[in-house]
Amino acid sequence: MDPTQLPPSWFTLSSFALHVTIHIDPSNVDKFFAAMKPAFDVVAAEPECLYFEIFQDPAEPGKISWVENWSKGVEWFFKEQMTKEYYKPYLEATEKLYIKPREFKVLKRLEGFVSAKKGNFEGARVGEFRG
Repeated sequence: MDPTQLPPSWFTLSSFALHVTIHIDPSNVDKFFAAMKPAFDVVAAEPECLYFEIFQDPAEPGKISWVENWSKGVEWFFKEQMTKEYYKPYLEATEKLYIKPREFKVLKRLEGFVSAKKGNFEGARVGEFRG
């Protein structure tokens, strides 16, 4: 993600959701997840990371998407979060696996429209659900 290409209005958000989709060769899925797992664990443990879930398209095993919800804004994210050292090994190992450009969206989180059921977090490895 190149923050210089983002619309200025994104930088006024006090919190946001980041939706990312990547495309890799299905033969590289295991390699991707081996590199993603350590980064996932550290990012999900960040106090500002409210939610982080990864999805795989069953019809296209090389199409992987994830959603991250952050309690701070986009400007903070690029200045403070994305500059953390633990991203480097993950990016070095995974970016070369992409067969299409990475797709991402920054979405405004809407107060009053959040719902999660305890069962959604069964099997979660990081964090704790208090309901």
